[in-house]
Amino acid sequence: MPSWIDNNINVHATALSVRAKRAEILASNLANEDTPGYKARDIDFREVLSSQKQAVNGLRTTDSGHISTAGVAGATLKYRIPTQMSADGNTVESQIEQAQFGENAVRYQASLNFLNGSLKGLMLALRGE
Repeated sequence: MPSWIDNNINVHATALSVRAKRAEILASNLANEDTPGYKARDIDFREVLSSQKQAVNGLRTTDSGHISTAGVAGATLKYRIPTQMSADGNTVESQIEQAQFGENAVRYQASLNFLNGSLKGLMLALRGE
């Protein structure tokens, strides 16, 4: 596939993958809101996306035996620092987790719209319209 197509489509596909992984983590935080000692976790989206872009640009799979760099293998879970810790050691702040989950969902939808627009533009170019 030509590199300009890779550049336009892969970044959105990678962003969707990272956003989906982050949604799982935030949902896990919300599910463990009442678990004593549970530590809220999150990933740094910019850091993960940057490492994924470097991995994709630096390494190419030229053989079927090569390991794909797609996915969120570089996602490092980080513990969220609470503004107010509970007595049982749980660091989940439900209102912050819900806000982060909502923001992540909106950004996921935006990435999906960008990817859809890129594909539509590519289809128009291929048809010569």
